[in-house]
Amino acid sequence: MLKANFISAKEAAAKVKDGNTICTIAMTLVSASESILKELEASFLNTGHPSGLTLLHSCGQSDRKDGIQHLAHEGMVTRIIGSHWGLQPRWMEMIANSQVEAYCLPQGQIAQLYRSMACGLPGKMSKVGLGTFIDPRIEGGKMNERTKPLPDIVDILTYNDEEYMFYKAVPIDVCVIRGTVCDEMGNLTTTEEAMKLEVLPAVLAAKRYGGRVIAQVKQVVQTGTINPKDVTVPGVFIDDIVVCENPMEDHRQTSSWYFDPSYCGQARVPQGNILPAPFNERKFIARRGTQELYHGAVVNLGTGIPNDMVGKVCNEEGVSDDIMITVESGIYGGVQAGGIDFGIGQNLYAMIGHHEQMDYYNGAGVDITYMGLGELDEDGNVNSTKMGPRCTGAGGFIDITQNAKKVVFLGTFTAGGAEYEFSDGKLTIRKEGRIRKMVKKVAQLSFNGPMARKKGQEVLIVTERAVFCLVKEGVELIEIAPGIDLQTQILDRMDFEPLISPDLKEMDKRLFVQDGTFGLELKERD
Repeated sequence: MLKANFISAKEAAAKVKDGNTICTIAMTLVSASESILKELEASFLNTGHPSGLTLLHSCGQSDRKDGIQHLAHEGMVTRIIGSHWGLQPRWMEMIANSQVEAYCLPQGQIAQLYRSMACGLPGKMSKVGLGTFIDPRIEGGKMNERTKPLPDIVDILTYNDEEYMFYKAVPIDVCVIRGTVCDEMGNLTTTEEAMKLEVLPAVLAAKRYGGRVIAQVKQVVQTGTINPKDVTVPGVFIDDIVVCENPMEDHRQTSSWYFDPSYCGQARVPQGNILPAPFNERKFIARRGTQELYHGAVVNLGTGIPNDMVGKVCNEEGVSDDIMITVESGIYGGVQAGGIDFGIGQNLYAMIGHHEQMDYYNGAGVDITYMGLGELDEDGNVNSTKMGPRCTGAGGFIDITQNAKKVVFLGTFTAGGAEYEFSDGKLTIRKEGRIRKMVKKVAQLSFNGPMARKKGQEVLIVTERAVFCLVKEGVELIEIAPGIDLQTQILDRMDFEPLISPDLKEMDKRLFVQDGTFGLELKERD
């Protein structure tokens, strides 16, 4: 009978050689192979090896301290190709300081690139990325001065007189994955993981190039005792298996807890047990955003205010079952965890693979997406990927916003220490933010306003004091919060002059209710 090759985490780290391209699969700390990553770090710090690595990853994979943060050492990794580093401060610092070559590609394109590589293609065609900083005619996804003179890893192709991005294959030497249990033959399940991710496509991409696949699991069971439908990766594709010695620390379901069956579909919690979010400016903004919802809408939530607040507001208002909330990780329905546990949810109705979710977002396009707001300029361009030297990266932002039927950006009007008071149906700015977000020209082109306007995409920008929309002529102010002075607290704090709607109105006073629901009424589908 075929037998899996069981090794220690230290032995697994020794399999990674200088100059290898290593691909890791996880999102936040969900499915991160901590035992292996820690040993890789220890090996480099003690011996200087492995060094000169290329790190390839689709999702951000950290909780600010673990995950691929373990590989963030100058000289250990000389090139990183990823999508998001917002929860990876050491990586953001190394990228900002040009201590590593850094390419940012859209998250979904990397996840789908694995599948293209697995089936023998030289890369992947897509419209996603055109007209953004990923476009090689703009920045080519190069995130620092060290990377700018280097060759592009994306091209522009023309097919049937239409332009496409072409994401080039990145041959994988070592692929590191995680599962819940495997049998003695190595057949691996992900039954207790809070996401399906793109595990199998990445494994098969590595195999296409003769790469090694190393898996971390929590437990080994007898061959033949696993339901074959539960097998995520057949054992014949796994070269080495590490059984985690300290699962409470190194095989956590997510950063904030070891295991909760309600996040992997093995249990449901009473909906009333999910506490409402406390009232603050973030909840206020989310409430206004939810007023764009309609019955039957399929919705995507991005990081920040959208994921942290929109689902909770919908649950509190009792409309969760009248829409379908999704997250880029592949989850459907339920109430989403937030912050460092982004991408997972309780009481889900469905869960599909990460790459499959991106098929939907890139193809049909979600009905409404809620995304965070970094900067907005006079052309309707949005930057949510690089603020000064801090490069968070695109994540799924570009994949989702370019094809969504409606985009609703949620964010405060200014950043950096602003303080607010909501009372008596009015907003008072107690302290203004230090950083302007309404700028003449965005620092990085994450969302192309003119392209969106040209194709008639519906776009709203919702802040605590003002609501804007994109119209053919530019950015138009359509709502203002009660208590806010139009000139001194909006126009004077913008680096460009917006159009002002002749029907400018005040934001709904019901949004100011601090105890209980505000009475959200879903629209009817057009």
